[in-house]
Amino acid sequence: MSSSPFSLAGRVALVTGAARGIGAAISVALAQSGAAIVLCGRDRTALEAQRARLDASGHAALAVPADVRNVAELEAAFERALGWQGRLDILVNNAGVEQLCAAETLSEAAWDRILDTNLKGAFFCAQSAARRMPDGGVILNVCSLTSEVGVAGAAPYGASKSGLAGLTRALATEWAPRHIRVNGIGPGYFRTALTDTFFEDGDWQQRMLRQIPLGRFGALEDLGGAAVFLCSDAAAYVTGQILYVDGGYLAAL
Repeated sequence: MSSSPFSLAGRVALVTGAARGIGAAISVALAQSGAAIVLCGRDRTALEAQRARLDASGHAALAVPADVRNVAELEAAFERALGWQGRLDILVNNAGVEQLCAAETLSEAAWDRILDTNLKGAFFCAQSAARRMPDGGVILNVCSLTSEVGVAGAAPYGASKSGLAGLTRALATEWAPRHIRVNGIGPGYFRTALTDTFFEDGDWQQRMLRQIPLGRFGALEDLGGAAVFLCSDAAAYVTGQILYVDGGYLAAL
Protein backbone atom coordinates (compact mmCIF):
# COMPACT_ATOMS: atom_id res chain seq x y z
CA MET A 1 0.00 0.00 0.00
CA SER A 2 1.36 3.43 -0.92
CA SER A 3 1.85 6.04 1.81
CA SER A 4 1.08 8.85 -0.62
CA PRO A 5 -2.12 10.77 0.22
CA PHE A 6 -2.86 10.76 -3.51
CA SER A 7 -2.80 6.97 -3.76
CA LEU A 8 -6.05 5.11 -4.47
CA ALA A 9 -4.54 1.67 -3.95
CA GLY A 10 -7.04 -0.83 -2.57
CA ARG A 11 -10.07 1.26 -3.53
CA VAL A 12 -12.83 0.55 -6.00
CA ALA A 13 -14.25 3.30 -8.21
CA LEU A 14 -17.38 3.14 -10.33
CA VAL A 15 -17.41 5.59 -13.25
CA THR A 16 -20.54 6.23 -15.31
CA GLY A 17 -20.29 7.18 -18.96
CA ALA A 18 -16.90 5.49 -18.79
CA ALA A 19 -16.55 4.11 -22.31
CA ARG A 20 -15.15 7.24 -23.93
CA GLY A 21 -14.31 10.91 -23.53
CA ILE A 22 -14.10 12.42 -20.05
CA GLY A 23 -15.32 9.26 -18.34
CA ALA A 24 -12.64 7.13 -19.98
CA ALA A 25 -9.93 9.69 -19.16
CA ILE A 26 -10.92 9.85 -15.49
CA SER A 27 -11.08 6.05 -15.36
CA VAL A 28 -7.50 5.82 -16.61
CA ALA A 29 -6.28 8.43 -14.11
CA LEU A 30 -7.92 6.68 -11.17
CA ALA A 31 -6.58 3.31 -12.33
CA GLN A 32 -3.06 4.72 -12.64
CA SER A 33 -3.36 5.89 -9.03
CA GLY A 34 -4.19 2.35 -7.92
CA ALA A 35 -7.98 2.06 -7.99
CA ALA A 36 -9.85 -0.92 -9.41
CA ILE A 37 -12.35 0.46 -11.92
CA VAL A 38 -15.97 -0.45 -12.61
CA LEU A 39 -16.85 0.93 -16.04
CA CYS A 40 -20.56 1.72 -16.34
CA GLY A 41 -22.48 2.87 -19.42
CA ARG A 42 -25.03 1.95 -22.05
CA ASP A 43 -22.67 0.80 -24.84
CA ARG A 44 -21.60 -2.73 -23.91
CA THR A 45 -19.13 -3.02 -26.81
CA ALA A 46 -17.41 0.28 -26.03
CA LEU A 47 -17.25 -0.56 -22.33
CA GLU A 48 -15.59 -3.88 -23.04
CA ALA A 49 -13.07 -2.17 -25.31
CA GLN A 50 -12.16 0.28 -22.55
CA ARG A 51 -11.97 -2.55 -20.02
CA ALA A 52 -9.59 -4.41 -22.32
CA ARG A 53 -7.37 -1.32 -22.63
CA LEU A 54 -7.16 -0.99 -18.86
CA ASP A 55 -6.52 -4.71 -18.47
CA ALA A 56 -3.72 -4.56 -21.06
CA SER A 57 -2.12 -1.79 -19.00
CA GLY A 58 -2.20 -3.94 -15.89
CA HIS A 59 -5.21 -2.32 -14.22
CA ALA A 60 -8.13 -4.21 -12.70
CA ALA A 61 -11.39 -3.30 -14.43
CA LEU A 62 -14.94 -4.59 -14.76
CA ALA A 63 -17.49 -3.55 -17.41
CA VAL A 64 -21.08 -3.26 -16.15
CA PRO A 65 -23.64 -2.05 -18.72
CA ALA A 66 -26.48 0.08 -17.34
CA ASP A 67 -28.60 3.07 -18.27
CA VAL A 68 -28.48 5.69 -15.50
CA ARG A 69 -32.06 6.69 -16.32
CA ASN A 70 -33.26 3.27 -15.16
CA VAL A 71 -33.11 2.98 -11.36
CA ALA A 72 -33.61 -0.80 -11.37
CA GLU A 73 -30.68 -1.22 -13.76
CA LEU A 74 -28.57 1.04 -11.55
CA GLU A 75 -29.29 -0.98 -8.44
CA ALA A 76 -28.29 -4.17 -10.25
CA ALA A 77 -25.11 -2.53 -11.55
CA PHE A 78 -24.08 -1.28 -8.11
CA GLU A 79 -24.75 -4.70 -6.57
CA ARG A 80 -22.53 -6.29 -9.21
CA ALA A 81 -19.84 -3.69 -8.56
CA LEU A 82 -19.97 -4.33 -4.81
CA GLY A 83 -19.77 -8.07 -5.33
CA TRP A 84 -16.71 -7.79 -7.57
CA GLN A 85 -14.22 -6.61 -4.94
CA GLY A 86 -16.45 -6.59 -1.86
CA ARG A 87 -16.40 -2.81 -1.52
CA LEU A 88 -17.21 0.48 -3.24
CA ASP A 89 -15.21 3.57 -2.34
CA ILE A 90 -15.66 6.08 -5.17
CA LEU A 91 -18.41 7.07 -7.57
CA VAL A 92 -17.75 9.35 -10.53
CA ASN A 93 -21.04 10.67 -11.93
CA ASN A 94 -20.01 11.42 -15.50
CA ALA A 95 -22.82 10.10 -17.71
CA GLY A 96 -24.34 12.98 -19.65
CA VAL A 97 -26.06 14.01 -22.86
CA GLU A 98 -26.55 17.33 -24.58
CA GLN A 99 -28.72 18.65 -27.41
CA LEU A 100 -28.44 22.19 -28.73
CA CYS A 101 -31.86 23.62 -29.49
CA ALA A 102 -33.65 26.96 -29.25
CA ALA A 103 -35.66 27.07 -26.02
CA GLU A 104 -38.91 27.93 -27.78
CA THR A 105 -38.78 24.82 -29.96
CA LEU A 106 -37.33 22.33 -27.48
CA SER A 107 -39.48 19.21 -27.16
CA GLU A 108 -40.62 17.66 -23.91
CA ALA A 109 -38.90 14.42 -24.92
CA ALA A 110 -35.54 16.18 -25.34
CA TRP A 111 -35.92 17.96 -22.00
CA ASP A 112 -36.72 14.69 -20.24
CA ARG A 113 -33.84 12.82 -21.87
CA ILE A 114 -31.29 15.43 -20.81
CA LEU A 115 -32.56 16.01 -17.28
CA ASP A 116 -33.18 12.31 -16.64
CA THR A 117 -29.62 11.46 -17.67
CA ASN A 118 -27.65 14.38 -16.30
CA LEU A 119 -29.49 15.11 -13.05
CA LYS A 120 -31.95 12.37 -12.12
CA GLY A 121 -29.43 9.70 -13.10
CA ALA A 122 -26.67 11.38 -11.09
CA PHE A 123 -28.86 11.55 -7.98
CA PHE A 124 -29.89 7.91 -8.08
CA CYS A 125 -26.32 6.82 -8.78
CA ALA A 126 -25.25 8.80 -5.72
CA GLN A 127 -28.05 7.24 -3.68
CA SER A 128 -27.07 3.73 -4.81
CA ALA A 129 -23.42 4.41 -4.02
CA ALA A 130 -24.09 5.93 -0.60
CA ARG A 131 -26.10 2.88 0.43
CA ARG A 132 -22.99 0.82 -0.23
CA MET A 133 -20.48 3.13 1.48
CA PRO A 134 -21.06 2.37 5.19
CA ASP A 135 -17.62 3.55 6.26
CA GLY A 136 -17.31 6.67 4.13
CA GLY A 137 -16.47 7.23 0.50
CA VAL A 138 -16.22 9.79 -2.26
CA ILE A 139 -18.69 10.97 -4.88
CA LEU A 140 -17.36 13.13 -7.71
CA ASN A 141 -19.93 14.80 -9.97
CA VAL A 142 -18.83 15.98 -13.41
CA CYS A 143 -20.35 19.44 -13.63
CA SER A 144 -19.81 22.00 -16.40
CA LEU A 145 -19.12 25.64 -17.16
CA THR A 146 -22.90 25.80 -17.61
CA SER A 147 -23.16 25.14 -13.87
CA GLU A 148 -22.03 28.78 -13.62
CA VAL A 149 -22.78 30.56 -16.92
CA GLY A 150 -25.58 30.55 -19.46
CA VAL A 151 -25.09 29.20 -22.97
CA ALA A 152 -27.62 30.00 -25.67
CA GLY A 153 -29.29 26.91 -27.07
CA ALA A 154 -28.38 24.78 -24.06
CA ALA A 155 -31.20 25.52 -21.61
CA PRO A 156 -31.89 21.94 -20.49
CA TYR A 157 -28.19 21.06 -20.32
CA GLY A 158 -27.45 24.20 -18.29
CA ALA A 159 -30.42 23.48 -16.03
CA SER A 160 -29.19 19.94 -15.44
CA LYS A 161 -25.62 20.99 -14.68
CA SER A 162 -26.69 23.89 -12.47
CA GLY A 163 -28.88 21.40 -10.64
CA LEU A 164 -25.92 19.04 -10.34
CA ALA A 165 -23.90 21.78 -8.66
CA GLY A 166 -26.72 22.30 -6.16
CA LEU A 167 -27.02 18.57 -5.64
CA THR A 168 -23.30 18.39 -4.93
CA ARG A 169 -23.60 20.92 -2.12
CA ALA A 170 -26.78 19.39 -0.68
CA LEU A 171 -25.43 15.83 -0.55
CA ALA A 172 -22.08 17.00 0.81
CA THR A 173 -23.93 18.60 3.72
CA GLU A 174 -26.29 15.68 4.32
CA TRP A 175 -23.72 12.92 4.10
CA ALA A 176 -20.78 14.57 5.86
CA PRO A 177 -21.71 12.89 9.19
CA ARG A 178 -21.27 9.56 7.38
CA HIS A 179 -17.83 10.66 6.12
CA ILE A 180 -18.97 10.63 2.49
CA ARG A 181 -17.38 13.53 0.65
CA VAL A 182 -19.23 14.93 -2.37
CA ASN A 183 -17.46 17.27 -4.77
CA GLY A 184 -17.66 18.31 -8.39
CA ILE A 185 -15.20 18.79 -11.20
CA GLY A 186 -16.09 21.38 -13.85
CA PRO A 187 -14.38 20.84 -17.21
CA GLY A 188 -13.88 23.88 -19.39
CA TYR A 189 -13.81 23.45 -23.17
CA PHE A 190 -12.62 19.95 -24.03
CA ARG A 191 -13.32 18.31 -27.38
CA THR A 192 -15.58 15.29 -26.90
CA ALA A 193 -18.59 13.81 -28.69
CA LEU A 194 -20.79 16.26 -26.74
CA THR A 195 -18.86 19.34 -27.82
CA ASP A 196 -18.00 18.47 -31.43
CA THR A 197 -20.73 20.81 -32.66
CA PHE A 198 -18.86 23.77 -31.17
CA PHE A 199 -15.40 22.69 -32.28
CA GLU A 200 -16.48 22.26 -35.90
CA ASP A 201 -16.92 26.05 -36.04
CA GLY A 202 -13.51 27.65 -36.64
CA ASP A 203 -14.75 31.14 -35.79
CA TRP A 204 -16.10 29.87 -32.47
CA GLN A 205 -12.74 28.29 -31.69
CA GLN A 206 -10.88 31.54 -32.26
CA ARG A 207 -13.35 33.57 -30.20
CA MET A 208 -13.18 31.09 -27.34
CA LEU A 209 -9.40 30.85 -27.32
CA ARG A 210 -9.24 34.62 -26.83
CA GLN A 211 -11.33 34.16 -23.66
CA ILE A 212 -9.18 31.40 -22.14
CA PRO A 213 -6.21 32.90 -20.27
CA LEU A 214 -4.02 29.83 -20.78
CA GLY A 215 -4.63 30.17 -24.53
CA ARG A 216 -5.58 26.58 -25.33
CA PHE A 217 -8.42 24.12 -25.07
CA GLY A 218 -8.25 21.36 -22.51
CA ALA A 219 -6.74 17.95 -23.22
CA LEU A 220 -8.57 15.07 -21.55
CA GLU A 221 -5.44 14.25 -19.58
CA ASP A 222 -5.75 17.66 -17.88
CA LEU A 223 -8.69 16.33 -15.87
CA GLY A 224 -6.86 13.39 -14.33
CA GLY A 225 -4.93 15.17 -11.61
CA ALA A 226 -7.96 17.10 -10.37
CA ALA A 227 -10.08 13.93 -10.28
CA VAL A 228 -7.43 11.94 -8.43
CA PHE A 229 -6.96 14.75 -5.90
CA LEU A 230 -10.68 15.03 -5.11
CA CYS A 231 -11.05 11.24 -4.83
CA SER A 232 -7.99 10.77 -2.62
CA ASP A 233 -7.10 11.36 1.03
CA ALA A 234 -5.22 14.47 -0.11
CA ALA A 235 -8.69 16.09 -0.26
CA ALA A 236 -9.89 14.63 3.06
CA TYR A 237 -11.11 18.04 4.26
CA VAL A 238 -12.70 19.07 0.96
CA THR A 239 -16.41 18.55 0.41
CA GLY A 240 -19.23 20.46 -1.27
CA GLN A 241 -16.81 22.12 -3.70
CA ILE A 242 -16.57 22.30 -7.48
CA LEU A 243 -13.09 22.50 -8.99
CA TYR A 244 -13.16 24.07 -12.45
CA VAL A 245 -10.50 22.85 -14.86
CA ASP A 246 -10.98 25.52 -17.50
CA GLY A 247 -7.68 27.24 -18.28
CA GLY A 248 -8.84 30.29 -16.33
CA TYR A 249 -12.01 30.88 -18.38
CA LEU A 250 -14.34 31.60 -15.45
CA ALA A 251 -11.75 33.72 -13.66
CA ALA A 252 -11.52 35.99 -16.69
CA LEU A 253 -15.25 36.67 -17.05
